[in-house]
Amino acid sequence: MAASSKIVPFRLPPLPTIREIIKLYKLRAEKQLSQNFLLDLRLTDKIVRQAGSLRDAHVCEVGPGPGGLTRSILNAGAADLLLVEKDNRFIPGLKLLSEAAPGKVRIVQGDILTYRMDRAFPNVLNKEWEDDPPDLHIIGNLPFNVSTPLLVNWLENISNRTGPFVYGRTRLTLTFQKEVAERLTASTSSRQRSRLSIMAQYLCTVKSCFTIPGRAFIPKPEVDVGVVHFTPLAQPQIQQPFKLVEKVVRNVFQFRRKHCHKGIEMLFPEAQRLELAGQMMCEADVDPTRRPTELKIADFKALADVYSRLCSEYQNLLTYDFREELRLKHLHRKTRQGVVEESNGGAEWVDEY
Repeated sequence: MAASSKIVPFRLPPLPTIREIIKLYKLRAEKQLSQNFLLDLRLTDKIVRQAGSLRDAHVCEVGPGPGGLTRSILNAGAADLLLVEKDNRFIPGLKLLSEAAPGKVRIVQGDILTYRMDRAFPNVLNKEWEDDPPDLHIIGNLPFNVSTPLLVNWLENISNRTGPFVYGRTRLTLTFQKEVAERLTASTSSRQRSRLSIMAQYLCTVKSCFTIPGRAFIPKPEVDVGVVHFTPLAQPQIQQPFKLVEKVVRNVFQFRRKHCHKGIEMLFPEAQRLELAGQMMCEADVDPTRRPTELKIADFKALADVYSRLCSEYQNLLTYDFREELRLKHLHRKTRQGVVEESNGGAEWVDEY
């Protein structure tokens, strides 16, 4: 009886170390771009394992830099690896990796915030949204300055099933500053509960994987780094347009130290503020004296559903912005005094994810 043939896993041939690549191409992490290199391949292997099996998978790596995480992805068996790198200094080192893994690596020099990932992979990957996730993964050791806006873009893509989610419920494994990672996974009443917690968790299963100490990076950042894994939900916990949900959540958390009615009131023009805010909280069955951090996603669902109905009843309500109203009032007052000065009018909101 003939012996069964064994599939030999792909391993990269001997290559210069990441430190040698950095030296060879005179690479330096740019502080203004929040770049930090992770050189320990044991840690990059550990990040890649959080994504699940990559054998014969399609992967997009965001911001590969000198290519440490790239090596771990290739060694994990990815069949097709798309590298999207904005900084052209890293392209020669990435081409070296591409040559070491013929036919497996594609390099795009561009900005991931504008790159059309919906055109980057074959349609054969497509899965129905309710099915298992496609064999496609997004992985990245993200620069701190782009991580939150990029994730918010992807959350909106998930809601609309656009971008990298035209293929189905594409999974993401990403790094963030530890504080941001804690916000993403914060539970109800947690001190870290924030707007970002709600926006991520109503659309995804969000899992905190592990923390990487800052000393593992070069240069050493002032904070530790958290690895977080996202799997989009087959059914979002709030069935409303992303922009509407974001507006409700943003207004509530802008007054995070006050009772939640304060933020809800600011969804409405001054003349109707108390009446409509009271109606909204009553119909949603939300206690107006609870703090924003104490509200569950089910509470935000109820609030978003009522607000959506009110927007259909009152013209221009969805586009109303109390901050613009305050700004114009303050500008008008200063103009009458003969001094044109723009400010927030003394409002004590906290506009952060």
